[in-house]
Amino acid sequence: MRKLSSELEAELRKRSNTIRKHIIEMSFSAQAGHQGGALSLAEIMAVLYFHVLNIDPTHPGWAERDRLVLSKGHGCLALYSALAQRGFFPESEMSSFDQIGSILQGHPDMLKTPGVDISSGCLGQGLSVGIGMALGGRLDRADYRVYVILGDGELQSGQIWEAAMTASAYHLDKLIAILDRNRLQMDGFTEEMVPIEPIRERWISFGWRIMEIDGHKIEAIVKALNWAAKPNDKPTLIIAETVKGKGVSFMELDNKWHGKAPKKEELEKALAEIEEKY
Repeated sequence: MRKLSSELEAELRKRSNTIRKHIIEMSFSAQAGHQGGALSLAEIMAVLYFHVLNIDPTHPGWAERDRLVLSKGHGCLALYSALAQRGFFPESEMSSFDQIGSILQGHPDMLKTPGVDISSGCLGQGLSVGIGMALGGRLDRADYRVYVILGDGELQSGQIWEAAMTASAYHLDKLIAILDRNRLQMDGFTEEMVPIEPIRERWISFGWRIMEIDGHKIEAIVKALNWAAKPNDKPTLIIAETVKGKGVSFMELDNKWHGKAPKKEELEKALAEIEEKY
């Protein structure tokens, strides 16, 4: 990884800004998609795709590439923007989001979208897939890392905890999970549905290394991912405190924007706010 200079940090901030614009534009164009949980991922995706991941857009299936599992597949608008900006497919494809025959479906499809390592969207399964990838890399004596992005509502799924135990049992030190802790799920606040706190203590008890960060600060994300890449004998969880709908005032912490598309005037207002703030 390059050293995080002020120039690189500005570049990553610009990328996250563009991700937010693309999220709103794709959602408006299709009148579909999940904006809130995609907007909370903007900085995380920018850092991963433009600073951390060892990938090659000209060879999406390169065996030595790092893997990324977007377990919270409904956040795919952020992923599609990052992949397009990184060069996996033309940015013009984003205008076809969620249309019949499009390479960009409402949830990630590895058979349609270059750069998507696994189809996802059935919540609770992604960490198990990441374990399989990490174990496969160990058997192949490969050096790649596996990054799994989890939603906090997902932690209410029992399969997550079975996977957490398994990852620890096999000492999968090249498995790095990132929790998008935006505190909201489809039906409301996670702690009002099925409480998942204390997250840190629970994951430590399952044998994981933990770091808690502000998921919207570029420097904090870079620092955490650098730390996670250092040699150890445990899997790593980065708890990223985020804001659902981040960057658009009328979407922030308003759960009706979990999957509601903006109208024309809302599109214009959102894009203006993103431009002004970032």
